[in-house]
Amino acid sequence: MLYLSEVMIQHTELESFEALLEVITARAKGGERFFKIDVKPPYNDTPENWEDRLEAAFT
Repeated sequence: MLYLSEVMIQHTELESFEALLEVITARAKGGERFFKIDVKPPYNDTPENWEDRLEAAFT
């Protein structure tokens, strides 16, 4: 299972929500099957619908 908090710890170089979406999409294409959103991304550009956007990026 892929945890959002783990992705953020592994990719401390990320500076935007859009960059995070790219990493999530890549991990999904790499074979991850399950995704758990366990933290809110701390980026200034994190939108109100951030959970929906992350889920869409993973599928």
